[in-house]
Amino acid sequence: MKKSNKKSDKHSFRYQLRSFIFAFRGITIFLVSETKAIIHLAAAIFVIVAGIYLKISKTDWGLIIFAIALVFVTEMINTSFEKLTDQIKPDYNAEAERIKNIMAGAVLVSAMAAVAIGLLVVLPKLI
Repeated sequence: MKKSNKKSDKHSFRYQLRSFIFAFRGITIFLVSETKAIIHLAAAIFVIVAGIYLKISKTDWGLIIFAIALVFVTEMINTSFEKLTDQIKPDYNAEAERIKNIMAGAVLVSAMAAVAIGLLVVLPKLI
């Protein structure tokens, strides 16, 4: 019988495919269970439609895609921190609240950056 080499198993196609399945499952859970995710998704769809309508350049598309991804990633990290913090400290805890506020601030910074990028891309097309 062949012994399993765990180190090489991690590099197998099957192992890598499972990693992608878990990642897509995480995205699905986020989109289905978080109201903020739907708000971000609606904003992203609006921006994409506006970009198509305004025929923005490839460079502008790169900026828009980066901005959308930045907001989604920070929101997903924030949601993960919130859920993990709630598991570790189910009762009110000042330090847990502080952690959550810092992460919420990170989301706000990314959202403000995304708005700035959107305005830099869209405004010249409208003026």
